Amino acid sequence: MPDLLDSAPESEPTAPRRPRVRHRLRTPLEARQWRRRVTGYVLFAVSVVLVVNALVGENGYLATFSGRRDQAELKAELRQLREENAQSAEELRRIREDPAALEDAARTGPHLGKPGEKMIIIKEPAPAKTAPSTPPTSGR
Repeated sequence: MPDLLDSAPESEPTAPRRPRVRHRLRTPLEARQWRRRVTGYVLFAVSVVLVVNALVGENGYLATFSGRRDQAELKAELRQLREENAQSAEELRRIREDPAALEDAARTGPHLGKPGEKMIIIKEPAPAKTAPSTPPTSGR
C-alpha cells in the first residue's frame, strides 16, 4: 500500500529540495563583536528598566514627590491644630481664674442661667411662602 503523504499528485511537478544550509563558523573577531553588541543591548535594556523604576517605582521620584506634598499638608494641619489647642488652653485658663469669664461661658452655653432666671428663647420665623404670581391679564 503506497504512503499517501509521500506521494505527490503526478500532475504537479515537485519542487527540488534545497540543500541544507550550514551556518558558517564565526571567526573569533566576529564572535567578540557579536558578544559586545548583545552585551550593549542587554545593558541598555537594564538601564531603561532602572530609570523607569527610579521614576515611577514604589520609592521612585514621583512617590517621593507626592510624599513630600502629603508631608507639607500634614505639617500645615498639625500647625493649625496646635494653634487651636493653644487657644482652647488659654480659654480654659481664663475660665478657671476669672469668675466673670466663667459666668460668660456658662451663659453662652445652651439653657444655662442663674437660679431664679427665666430663659426666653426667641426663634425667628421661617420666611413665608408666597403664592406664585400670575401675569397680569390685559383687558383686550
